[in-house]
Amino acid sequence: MRRSTLAVAALTLAALLALQAGEAFARAGSGGSRGSRSSSAPARPAPTSPTNPSSPSRQLSSPTPAPAQPSRGWMGGLMGGLAGFALGGLLGSMLFGGFGHGFGGGIGLFEILLIGGGLFLLFRFMSARRQQQQPAYATAGAPYDSSPSYGSAYGGDAPRETATQEPTAPAVASDLDRGLGYIRSMDPTFDPGFVADAARGLFGDVQRALTARDMTPVSGRLTSRMYTELTEQCDRLRAARQTNRMEAMNLRTADVTEAWQESGQDFVTVHLAGSLVDYTVDDASGALVAGAKAPQEFEEFWTFSRSVGPNPWRLSAIQSS
Repeated sequence: MRRSTLAVAALTLAALLALQAGEAFARAGSGGSRGSRSSSAPARPAPTSPTNPSSPSRQLSSPTPAPAQPSRGWMGGLMGGLAGFALGGLLGSMLFGGFGHGFGGGIGLFEILLIGGGLFLLFRFMSARRQQQQPAYATAGAPYDSSPSYGSAYGGDAPRETATQEPTAPAVASDLDRGLGYIRSMDPTFDPGFVADAARGLFGDVQRALTARDMTPVSGRLTSRMYTELTEQCDRLRAARQTNRMEAMNLRTADVTEAWQESGQDFVTVHLAGSLVDYTVDDASGALVAGAKAPQEFEEFWTFSRSVGPNPWRLSAIQSS
């Protein structure tokens, strides 16, 4: 039994390692540096709100209060349990002869009256407890008067209509907004849309360079660390005599989700999502090694960095979702 368990575990581990090896030869893999945020997950695109929280509203009538939920105290639960226990015990004893052992083999009129009286008192007590726990009307103690108000400083007799305007909460800058502001303070011409467009174009160029197993054409748009890691991926493909192919690329979104400054560097992260066909083949036989020749969804975060100020951006990290 122990040997079969160890064999199954070994086969499972081997399958996992084979799967990871296949994924290593997929499109441009994760790596690079995001500065102090390298170990944290990138921020995802913020959901759009369908409402405008700053728009004022008029309150012309009292809102309908939510009905108060009745609350049962611990005594209610306890007494309910006791009642169920007593009733169950009575029925069980009558059906299976429990009283026969305790009262000499049968139930007399006195015992029946005694048990009935006890149950009557118990149910009466429970009923009184439930009446005490009935909830009051939800409007009791409400901070407004639901009845119409008459008379005013102007001598009117009509019901008073009150228009209230909700105070507008001050806008709170998000982490992204603060980061974009820091970058603009050193480079007033900075446009986050430019970085998003650059990421969109570089995505296809990097994949084509990976297929050619040569990162030289895009070296000027990569940091030295990112260039080294992608070049090593090309070297592994070449050593294994395999080629990674990318087809039918459909990049649907490219949105900036993070921006910050640290140690004299600007950082901007772009969320990329879409679909593509990504697979790896053997150079000699053309056999499929990894991936699939069918479209698949992908989601990645590409981070760009530069020295603070109006300097060129370079890809510094890739992270898969």
